[in-house]
Amino acid sequence: MKITTAAVLLSLCLALAAQAEIRIWKDSSGVHEIKAELVGVKGGQVTLKREDGTVIVLPLAKLSKDDQALLSGGSGSSGGSAAAAGDWPQWRGPNRDDVSTETGLLKKWPAGGPKRVWVNEDAGLGYSGFAVAGGKLYTMGLYDAEEKVICLDATTGKKVWDATVGPIFKNGWGDGPRTTPTVAGGMVYAIGGNGDLVCVNAENGKTVWEKSLTKDLGGKVQGWGYTESPLVDGELVIVTPGGGKGAIAALNAKTGKVEWQTSDVDENAQYSSIIPIDQGGERQYVQLLMKSILGVSTKGKVLWKTEFPGATAVIPTPIFKDGQVYVAAGYGVGCKSVKLEGNNVSELYSNTNMVNHHGGVLLIDGHLYGHSDKGGWTCQDFKTGEIVWQDKGIGKGAVTSADGMLYCLAENDGTVALVEVSKKGWEEKSSFKLEATSSNRNPKGKIWTHPVVVGGKLYLRDQEFISCYDVKG
Repeated sequence: MKITTAAVLLSLCLALAAQAEIRIWKDSSGVHEIKAELVGVKGGQVTLKREDGTVIVLPLAKLSKDDQALLSGGSGSSGGSAAAAGDWPQWRGPNRDDVSTETGLLKKWPAGGPKRVWVNEDAGLGYSGFAVAGGKLYTMGLYDAEEKVICLDATTGKKVWDATVGPIFKNGWGDGPRTTPTVAGGMVYAIGGNGDLVCVNAENGKTVWEKSLTKDLGGKVQGWGYTESPLVDGELVIVTPGGGKGAIAALNAKTGKVEWQTSDVDENAQYSSIIPIDQGGERQYVQLLMKSILGVSTKGKVLWKTEFPGATAVIPTPIFKDGQVYVAAGYGVGCKSVKLEGNNVSELYSNTNMVNHHGGVLLIDGHLYGHSDKGGWTCQDFKTGEIVWQDKGIGKGAVTSADGMLYCLAENDGTVALVEVSKKGWEEKSSFKLEATSSNRNPKGKIWTHPVVVGGKLYLRDQEFISCYDVKG
């Protein structure tokens, strides 16, 4: 089909219109931030307008790679293609940090909670999370003895297609997939509990290529299965098969060809997902394993590595800001943070102030927020590691954030709390209880799928039930 210049211009105009909201823009150094609305892009210049009405004009090249990609449609630091405004194309969002840039959301919910828009009762079993892109919601589910990646219409909740990933992964805390699909470049990448990695067409679910993290990459399935969500970075898909061939591997995003594996690091896989960072002018991938934290170059070279005292399972995703890497784990281990200077790494702190099992930790304005098995919901100073406050809140659970609020989900009973981001304490504004809960959940399992806020909607899941709530009003 011939694409006309007019069509391209129309698409760009629509994209820019979608981005006309207050968001955080970063400069190319990653140090400076501007909270502003996009006015327009012309002749390589970007015009932004602050909340106070001040207009700023700066070269497109002065913005971060992610922001340049957002405006030009190229690849950014968090995936093979830039996330459009209103998309959440992978685990923990566009930047893998669980911090949404959306604004205009409700600061308090009606009694009984926000309006429920739809419920899908046939998402299959498992704990897979959500990727939302192009008006579609992608997740995974177990149907009889098959694990599948599924596509729903994000507006109606109706299924569009499903595609087989691999056979059932069985586990005493609940069978089925645990990972979140990644959407990039018109494809969906997903990993099953047994390590089956597939690339399928985002429009119709047709398989493009498939690989096995065990058979092809030498990995070994751990007790709770593969839970990592694949990272797509430009032309590479980065995964953690673990094992003797190399803990971390890169595959060609278009063909599935193995490009490299870190043969000098052969720890078994754990349950964390890789983050991409730019440090000292070099692109690298940071991962948490049972006994180490490491950074790997885009060519598979291990740039730095430091010890980590993991026990039983390490699960939360690493966090990076201004040369500082932070990780946390449960089972009494706690957290550790290191400073990167070139390829040299030095410890900043290691303590049990944040013993985060698997509900995740996020960073906002120099403070970390998450649930600690030691003390409850915790606000921790990122630079020092000291506790700012702790509160039992709604009990243990997962967290995401949007528009200055924390969305906390209790794993035991499905209570969802809207909590103001604050270093003063647990400032709960509203709460409600998830209505659609499953009788098919394993007795040992809980409501473990992380909440997602995107496009003014809150998405929640308990096994085969996916619920969508309107949090914009």
